[in-house]
Amino acid sequence: MAPTAPRDAHSKLVQAAAKAAIPYVMPNGYGGDIDDIKLGEETMLGPIAKAHRDEIERLGMQWITVCCGFWYDYSLAGGDSRFGFDFDKRSLTIYDDGNTKNSTSTLSQVGRAVAQVLSLNELPEDETDKRPTLSMFVNQGVYIKSFVVSQNDMFESVKRVTGTTDADWTITHAKTQKRYEDGLAQVQAGNMAGFSKMLYARAFYPDGSNSLAAKAQNELLGLPDESLDESTQVGIEMVKELQLRVQRMAA
Repeated sequence: MAPTAPRDAHSKLVQAAAKAAIPYVMPNGYGGDIDDIKLGEETMLGPIAKAHRDEIERLGMQWITVCCGFWYDYSLAGGDSRFGFDFDKRSLTIYDDGNTKNSTSTLSQVGRAVAQVLSLNELPEDETDKRPTLSMFVNQGVYIKSFVVSQNDMFESVKRVTGTTDADWTITHAKTQKRYEDGLAQVQAGNMAGFSKMLYARAFYPDGSNSLAAKAQNELLGLPDESLDESTQVGIEMVKELQLRVQRMAA
């Protein structure tokens, strides 16, 4: 659900699910570690997501949320305010030294994870059944990843896929804290164009707070390893599609 969606949209969907006696809800989120309260507060997403989960429980349902980090292909294609790439201008904004690594997941990997979780038995068949069950994830996050990469890792992949070199790109550097503060000021002034700038800059702070590697449950869910370069190609092919979604890209 886009950040620009009506503020009551999520609640209306949850209330409808409760009326229909739906037992489980996967709330809008698809982001970072829900246990990282500080990061959630500083990106403004944590309190909103917590309110969504609380409402689900209050209405007698249970939730399972997906903690996947940024969508790799979407964020690569999403312009300068996300992973820093502008493929039309062939420019790149590098946060700090470009070496801070972030957990990311491709849209395909997220889809596989959701399908796998929803296909599980609710409970073990008996005391000898050690397979994962839906009950393992109730009112918790499902943690997955495709890659844990830095902007420099992404740039190397982009150059391999496009057959370009450093000389073909215009590269600038930005301090993550300053970029975060600028984006936050825009949002507080009512300009949602600063939201992605604020969100991604904060996630690339060099404190490693947006890495999900230690919690990733890929093996438990039987998720495949992926090719970084193939996923980069998918992201580049997505650029034109996202440019048509003006409202989404403005947030």
